Amino acid sequence: MKKISVLIADDHALMREGLRKILSMEDKIDVAGEAQDGAAAAEMALALNPDIILMDINMPVTNGIEATKIIKSKNPDIKVIALTIHDQEEYLFELIKAGASGYVLKDVSPGLLIQAIFEVARGESFIHPSMTTKMLNKFSRLSTLSRQKNNPMGLTRREYDVLRLVAHGDSNRSIADKLYISEKTVKNHLTNIFQKLGVEDRTQAAIQAMKNKLIDL
Repeated sequence: MKKISVLIADDHALMREGLRKILSMEDKIDVAGEAQDGAAAAEMALALNPDIILMDINMPVTNGIEATKIIKSKNPDIKVIALTIHDQEEYLFELIKAGASGYVLKDVSPGLLIQAIFEVARGESFIHPSMTTKMLNKFSRLSTLSRQKNNPMGLTRREYDVLRLVAHGDSNRSIADKLYISEKTVKNHLTNIFQKLGVEDRTQAAIQAMKNKLIDL
């Protein structure tokens, strides 16, 4: 079985030495080389063509994010695992956008680091467990902001359906039939719609909806 070649990129000699010792204990991994800054990492990556690069983020000359962009643009097959002290999701997303396949904190256990290397070598992604919750929270916030931007009035999907039919001039009975709900439910939806739009009747609701481009007629 072909060994997984790994390039270590970190500006601290002690860190590089520690990583080399950890990786040398795994017979399926071969350390292809070491780089002390991002520019050197990019140059060595193209020369050595390693399977994986353990990439620090904060390095002189060229930081890890920019180095990752350069490497991935010239050789997309090289996988990058960010190895950093930063647990902020901003760094995680920047690395993912740059093309990194993994994100591991420097306090990771040797076993988990080896696991990350094996998983990324198989074409999978690896996010440090402590970052997973932050990543999901970030996506949740982005999703909420997107919904708020596209739905500033906070209408539900069903309320949109009712409002669209109101704007088309449908009666409560017609709306109930088309949406397969009761007239009482239609009235409840209308009450909520009026409150959210700050209006008092159907005509005002329809005008407000068209004015704010909440519906397409």
